[in-house]
Amino acid sequence: MPVVTANGIDIAYDEFGDPKAPALLLIMGLGTQMIAWPVPFCEALVQRGFRVLRFDNRDIGLSTKFDHVGPVDVAGAFAKAMSGQPVDAPYTLDDMAADAVGFMDALGIARAHVVGASMGGMIAQVVAAKYPDRTRSLVSIMSSSGAPDLPPGKPEAIGVLLAPRPDADDREKIIAHGMNVYRVIGSPGFPTSDAELRAKIEQATDRSYYPVGVGRQLVGVLASGSRVDLLKTIKVPSLVLHGADDPLVPVEAGKDTAKHIPGAKLTIIPGMGHDVAPGLVPILAEAIAEHCLAADKQ
Repeated sequence: MPVVTANGIDIAYDEFGDPKAPALLLIMGLGTQMIAWPVPFCEALVQRGFRVLRFDNRDIGLSTKFDHVGPVDVAGAFAKAMSGQPVDAPYTLDDMAADAVGFMDALGIARAHVVGASMGGMIAQVVAAKYPDRTRSLVSIMSSSGAPDLPPGKPEAIGVLLAPRPDADDREKIIAHGMNVYRVIGSPGFPTSDAELRAKIEQATDRSYYPVGVGRQLVGVLASGSRVDLLKTIKVPSLVLHGADDPLVPVEAGKDTAKHIPGAKLTIIPGMGHDVAPGLVPILAEAIAEHCLAADKQ
């Protein structure tokens, strides 16, 4: 697994396709490693003419861990955010956006189509707004504007997200926990078989298990607040993809995101929840490729 140093940290990544093709940068969500972008999804985008790059965000996977910070008070951060108080965090979405741009710098990529899912969509939004000269287009998937008046996710979805993670020495409990999370937040219209889901969770568990980093990422999101005003400044071609049946980030969040980005296209996918299920791969890949190819013609 190649690693580059960017923005003062090490970033693990891999890539697919012709290095001379237009770059398409994939940014994954909260506590989720880059391998959650399925290889068939990456290969489908390569077939449409892109150089596809995926990487581990800070504090997850094989990229730099912020061990020196220690655990954060997630419950306290939520309480402050809900009451409108400032939230202290070791880093914010701005820092993670700078990681993405630094990663591009390290690989000599001048501009890229920036595609993000969930928290990765938030990071992608910041990149598009603050680094417009580095962004060919934006795709925000199952994400949000961060507006405080948006409806919350379903209690059971928020519950599994915030539930205590199993100890690192109990692999079976870790796998069972991960499978339960995806069963709760996943796509009802695109079910994943038990065998496929277990293989996915096993791969992620064996590659890296670092729950303390998930807490720091979550607090970083909370500290970043609303992006509504920032979204209004985005000028690159933008596509918002959202599941009609997302239990964690309700579809209203996708609609709100698209509403605030000038000229954004909104596509709501029936049966999609909060995952990149195997059955969604061709649908998502086609929508993204069509959008990015059109943007390159402008």
